[in-house]
Amino acid sequence: MRRDFLKLCALTGLGFACPGGVTSFLRAAVKEEPPYEGPFYVVFNASGGWDTTYLMDPKGINEINRLYKEGDILTKGAHKFAPTAKHKTGGMSNEEFYGEFGSELLTLNGLDYSVNNHSPGARYMATGKLDSMAYPTFAALVAACKGPTCPLSFLTFGNYSATGNVVAMSRVPYLPSLQKIANADGIEGSARSPYHDDFALARIEQALAEQRAARATLPLLPRQERAESMLYAAQVNSKAMQRVTAHIPKDVPKERLAQQAEIALASFKAGVCVSANLSIGQFDSHANNDVDQMKLIPEFLAGIAYVIRRAEALKIRDKLVVVVQSEMGRTPTYNKGNGKDHWSIGSIMFLGPGIKGNRVLGATDEKQFHVPLNPQTLVTDKDKGVRVRPEHIHEALREYAGIAKHPHSKKFPLGVADKEKLQGLWG
Repeated sequence: MRRDFLKLCALTGLGFACPGGVTSFLRAAVKEEPPYEGPFYVVFNASGGWDTTYLMDPKGINEINRLYKEGDILTKGAHKFAPTAKHKTGGMSNEEFYGEFGSELLTLNGLDYSVNNHSPGARYMATGKLDSMAYPTFAALVAACKGPTCPLSFLTFGNYSATGNVVAMSRVPYLPSLQKIANADGIEGSARSPYHDDFALARIEQALAEQRAARATLPLLPRQERAESMLYAAQVNSKAMQRVTAHIPKDVPKERLAQQAEIALASFKAGVCVSANLSIGQFDSHANNDVDQMKLIPEFLAGIAYVIRRAEALKIRDKLVVVVQSEMGRTPTYNKGNGKDHWSIGSIMFLGPGIKGNRVLGATDEKQFHVPLNPQTLVTDKDKGVRVRPEHIHEALREYAGIAKHPHSKKFPLGVADKEKLQGLWG
């Protein structure tokens, strides 16, 4: 039974991490950990490079876009956005999105990605570090700091997902897979068809605990020690995973982000997950930019709205932190194929507890170039401002999450000088 559970973990990419080492886990993991109660972190990735002029940084001049003019740009509170209701082919328009969430939304424009290639850009945006492949993503880092013993501490559904070896990367691609993992002691994941009765499971747990206690002080080869650690972790975490069952929906949604969201939200609600990396691709619109972006951006916004609404239904919205990003923008000019190529300037959005919404910081000029930002006042300043890069954002995210001084964070410094740290970013 436990062997089957571990095999299932391997097939789905599920793993268990022990930042303190295998021996420390063997000695510490005596009983099931209490549920993690939040905050919960969701990072949305528009993989491929979104066109920000069709979302939060509208430009109706210099033929930067072909769908609207300067006078068509809409506003909602502090936000300015492109009109997309007449151009979308499905999903959620900008008008609907800002109408529902604008008051909670913080946007930063003019983010300097510094590169315009997919791999380094995705890594830079995910970790805040451009010149190293050893750094964990923010989602992985916050999971390691806040819930390292959670069975599915860091969930990822694509995009750059490095962990820096501080937490396990968990992949659960489909809701039926989550059902099987949540009920590892049931035939095909069915809680009504267990392999063993409760009294038998209790005896198994007792035997494993006694064996662990007897062998914890014995010298073991690393491979043998790791195998016994995984066996005991499977025993403890399989019980915790049973809490997920009550929150798995009966009907599987059709939308890509909604499917990912249901897995993450059920895991959040059950207290077995800290963070999730959600992603959809195909934003790399080198041809037919307008058609592709008007299909994907509304789908992307609908996915974000789905997560927030479902979190409300599950009564965890007040603990949900949302980061919305992409690894690059699109050029302010069209190529011969009516597409837009890679552009190293873009935007990022945030929503969550403690984040003051209805705000837009930073800017791009009329040619879609970055405008420097004063890190103390958060006002654009061409002469004395700094070029806001991903490391500035990640430094602020670490402060916001309360993990800036955690040993894991100190192990991966971002090198942002105190005078360049964004003061009062979260309001």
